Amino acid sequence: MAKRKPSELNLLLAVDKPVGITSHDLVSQVRRALNERRVGHAGTLDPLASGLMIVGVGQATRLLGRITLERKRYLARIMFGCETTTDDAEGEPTRMADVSDDVLSPLFAKGVLREFVGEQEQVPPAYSAISVDGVRSYKRARAGEDVELPARTIEVYAADLVAVDEVDGHAVWTASFDVSKGTYIRSLARDIGRAAGSAAHVADLRRTASGPVTSGMCARIEDLSPEHAHAAALDPARVLGIPVRELTDDELAAVLNGRAIPCGSPRAAGEPFVPSGAASTYALVNDGRLRAIAAREGDYLRMETVFPQGIEGVAR
Repeated sequence: MAKRKPSELNLLLAVDKPVGITSHDLVSQVRRALNERRVGHAGTLDPLASGLMIVGVGQATRLLGRITLERKRYLARIMFGCETTTDDAEGEPTRMADVSDDVLSPLFAKGVLREFVGEQEQVPPAYSAISVDGVRSYKRARAGEDVELPARTIEVYAADLVAVDEVDGHAVWTASFDVSKGTYIRSLARDIGRAAGSAAHVADLRRTASGPVTSGMCARIEDLSPEHAHAAALDPARVLGIPVRELTDDELAAVLNGRAIPCGSPRAAGEPFVPSGAASTYALVNDGRLRAIAAREGDYLRMETVFPQGIEGVAR
């Protein structure tokens, strides 16, 4: 078997996914735009949804499993009058309900949204990627099975009303949500409809932030090129949320050979150091590139993952 050619690009990117394509489709488009085979993503978006997706290129694909991004933000348009099989506009209507005049009141809308702030149990939509006995829930639902997923604990940090409109005779709320990882905005829309004494589904959804990465950092797929990717590379240590440990050139040689290095001590003149605190994992950096991720064991940092080419984008 031929040895795989090293990637020309090794970085994390924020890409703006358009409506109408799958997350897999987006990865394929990034491969073509950058002429790179090793591309993956951290966290899917439904075809109906648009917005921020974090993409790894080259050796940065090895970071994707580490990216947790515990908080995410969305802008959603919630349409009242019916629930659907998928809890969004792609599904078939399952329950119709009257919509009272109160639903068109911003004061009423803000009151309902306020009830959803905090920790709560949420039942995910049947059409989701959650595995049930090794099979994706949406595959079971599409096959006609009656899928009932158990509730999971999620948290809504903020649910703010942006606008109340009437579109083609339907009441529509535009709301922004700041939520914990694993929260389904489609399920929130379904439950908000019921709390308003009606029925509702997501008509439009856009992810505006994942952890520290915001939509303002996104590249459009039609603008993407290797040159643009270099300029738009995300700081991998910031995305991972771990402290940086600078490496000397001598330490770099040891790290690339997988050898442990001393943690270091508070900075003296020109000396590298490990930030104080109880962190157990560190990003080891040299010349603006992430060269390894290491775990602290006593007075030493032991390598967990080494990146021979280095992942660019580390803030200097």
